[in-house]
Amino acid sequence: MSNKRGLFALSPLFVFIAVYLCGSLLAGDFYKIPLTVAFMAASIYAIAISGGMSLNKRIDFYSKGASSSNLMLMLWIFVMAGAFAHSAKAMGSIDATVALTLSLLPGNMILAGLFIASCFISLSIGTSVGTIVALTPIATGLAASTDANTALLTAVVVGGAFFGDNLSFISDTTIVATTTQHCRLSDKFRVNLYITIPPALLILLLYIFIGANIHSPSEIAQVEYIKVTPYLMVLLTAIFGMNVMAVLTIGLLLTGLIGMLCGSYDLFGWLGSMGTGITNMGELIIITMMAGGLLEIIKVNGGIDFIIEKMTAHVSSKRGAELSIAALVSLVNACTANNTVAILTVGHISKNIGDRFGLDNRKCASILDTFSCCMQGLLPYGAQVLMAAGLAQLNPIQIIPYLYYPMTLGIVALCAILLRYPKKYS
Repeated sequence: MSNKRGLFALSPLFVFIAVYLCGSLLAGDFYKIPLTVAFMAASIYAIAISGGMSLNKRIDFYSKGASSSNLMLMLWIFVMAGAFAHSAKAMGSIDATVALTLSLLPGNMILAGLFIASCFISLSIGTSVGTIVALTPIATGLAASTDANTALLTAVVVGGAFFGDNLSFISDTTIVATTTQHCRLSDKFRVNLYITIPPALLILLLYIFIGANIHSPSEIAQVEYIKVTPYLMVLLTAIFGMNVMAVLTIGLLLTGLIGMLCGSYDLFGWLGSMGTGITNMGELIIITMMAGGLLEIIKVNGGIDFIIEKMTAHVSSKRGAELSIAALVSLVNACTANNTVAILTVGHISKNIGDRFGLDNRKCASILDTFSCCMQGLLPYGAQVLMAAGLAQLNPIQIIPYLYYPMTLGIVALCAILLRYPKKYS
């Protein structure tokens, strides 16, 4: 594919960046231009430039991307998460959970404790989305009670969620990475430990240091343990591997039952709180669908193939081969906003590169998983950041500067390639 055609295929992404980033910089405010408007402009442009097919066909491709099975599942999770989060808040679950957390943890350990909890839960359940759904409402409640930065506490949850998503044996990214590279889950896990543990410990120390300035309120409300039950049930059922939709359904039913028993609301109040929660997810759902449609048009026009072709054209050493795999999965992830799909897209190409240059399959699997998680964790239009922003009622851009763990992990992973670390697998 020619450079001109390839860049033309990718140009909708440039339009999105120009409208949102450049427009925000000119306005001097990153919240002046809604993400929905930026995606709408890029989507219209993408459909307009897709030559060689009728307008109806272009719209069909866009609609296919906006309604793929993976994306639709994510939208249903958004709907259920919105209903659960708002109904739990209305019946007092967040206040009760915050009171319990403050009674157990000193103020200067809240950030560190939240990070550890997020890491543990995501490692147990193998999904960053499930972890974010469970912990983000608690993080926002803690922020309100301690006068801490809501975006910072939300980012703590997102960072910990990607720690587990990267390492967990039952994570879809781990399974796809090891399958495409023909290595065992346990071997890839060992390589990943060398790369993920140092940044995790570093960020944990950072949170302890930053948390020294966070002080618990002098008067902590009495803990209503029964109102903590919906969150505990969500965490426990998720940890035991239950489907996230089933987990949220159980949590939703518990909020209604306990809320009505405690007099927090009646049946119509419960239904109204669910409706409000679902409505609050409206913008998030629209952004997700437009991003899916836009990225499908880019794929159809050959944008993904162009990236892969260019990134593999000038590889000449083991270090260069590993860097090309890292760059490939990162760029494709940026274009698909889905780390599992990115690994699937470039997995077999990465295996061919690894075989050609004698790379260790375990290290290749680790590179694929780690860099895809780093990129996914920093995308303002990625499902995880969008979910966290929706639950915390923030603009996704507000969270990005505080995502210390994905940033640090990316730097450490890059250094691991450049310095041929760990030696045993390089």
